[in-house]
Amino acid sequence: MELFEFYKKIEEYQNQKNNILATVLEGENSGSRYFLSEGELIAAYGDGAIPDEQLKEIAKAEQSRITESDGRKVFGEALKQQAHLVICDSFEHGLAQIPDREDTYFLVVTRGHRYDKECLDIILKKPHCYVGMMASRGRAALLKKQMEEEGTDWKLLDKIHTPVGMPINAETPEEIAISIVSELIHEKNSLRKTSGYKKELMEYLTGRKKAENGMALATIIERQGSAPREIGTKMLVLADGTLVGTIGGGCMESEVQHQCLRMIHDGDRTGKIFKVDMTVSEAEEEGLVCGGTMQVFLEVL
Repeated sequence: MELFEFYKKIEEYQNQKNNILATVLEGENSGSRYFLSEGELIAAYGDGAIPDEQLKEIAKAEQSRITESDGRKVFGEALKQQAHLVICDSFEHGLAQIPDREDTYFLVVTRGHRYDKECLDIILKKPHCYVGMMASRGRAALLKKQMEEEGTDWKLLDKIHTPVGMPINAETPEEIAISIVSELIHEKNSLRKTSGYKKELMEYLTGRKKAENGMALATIIERQGSAPREIGTKMLVLADGTLVGTIGGGCMESEVQHQCLRMIHDGDRTGKIFKVDMTVSEAEEEGLVCGGTMQVFLEVL
């Protein structure tokens, strides 16, 4: 499939809730793409064929992975039938094994007030997009007050969903579980998708607008510190230096722009991962709190 046709397919399905674009970042098939919607392969671009096993793994990624942590082995064994991964360890060690990802949902349902606090002390320092805690309003208020007095930022505490669950007048354990899962789904589907394609970007990617002398696509694939944009953010660099979209502006974006222009000028169509590192002093000049790094996948289209 031609590149323009591939992106027309993405545009057609873009409003679906469960889409995945898998891009080969390294190796001989770098730049090959596979677009899945609702678990089905819709379009492929590039020379590399994707094995069925890998396709299934990508499709699985559309579904939420559940990890449960409980230090009591007798409960851990019972949970193995309900979760993708069960960690039988202390909350401290168990939570340390959860990867630092900004799309992680934490639900705190422990056997006591002090364990809730132990978990929250760790969770609120990790990247996340949702934190919920099973507790009464009174108990939650007391815990938040205690944690604020101990130095936890109130903005973080105020974002904790507690009491947890949608207001459906749940009474039985099963109904309570449904109300909690309903809230998780509501939050997930309310989030702005950072990896989508803006209209102006699609104008070029589908060929409706022509980029004279070529263009390069820059996609953030990893970020740390105060890098100003999320993973999945995209920017096009046209051969005349024009930018379509942004990956944050400032010196980070300028470095990426110059690297893309060099690749266009040299006719280098091999995708590459470019690391941008901003020192603390540079970050201060850009108005950021601290330094940060990001890795950007660059490719001439």
